[in-house]
Amino acid sequence: MEIQGCAGMTGETFRRVTGVRKRTFAEMVTVLEVAEAALKKQGGKPSRLTVETRLRMTLEYWREYRTYLHIGHSYGVSESTAYRNIRWCEDTLITSGVFTLPGKKALVRSDRAYEVVLIDATETPVERPQKNSAATIRARKSATR
Repeated sequence: MEIQGCAGMTGETFRRVTGVRKRTFAEMVTVLEVAEAALKKQGGKPSRLTVETRLRMTLEYWREYRTYLHIGHSYGVSESTAYRNIRWCEDTLITSGVFTLPGKKALVRSDRAYEVVLIDATETPVERPQKNSAATIRARKSATR
């Protein structure tokens, strides 16, 4: 399967750009195509963007935290269209149940040892000259002549 806009990318480059492997991308496309076929069967309005393009928009949104306005501009659609397409992809992938993240218990059972570093970022007072000090007033008076 050749992915639009990603021709000639190696598997590693594709993963770095989108955040998923090509095989996972293909599985996501399959789930979305089945959902789109069911939507068309019910009489829904088809999107002018391909499923691959809409999925790339979604992955770009997740990966780069770009606004809908910027994503829409990149793909030649309005901000609201970008929002609708990304929401459709998200909702479809979530309801499919094929793609899930591990829960909190998986982290607890993990064999990895996590190291926690705490940084004290409390405010510290800064020594500044007092507003009514003689040096400040003298400088102001001499600068006005």
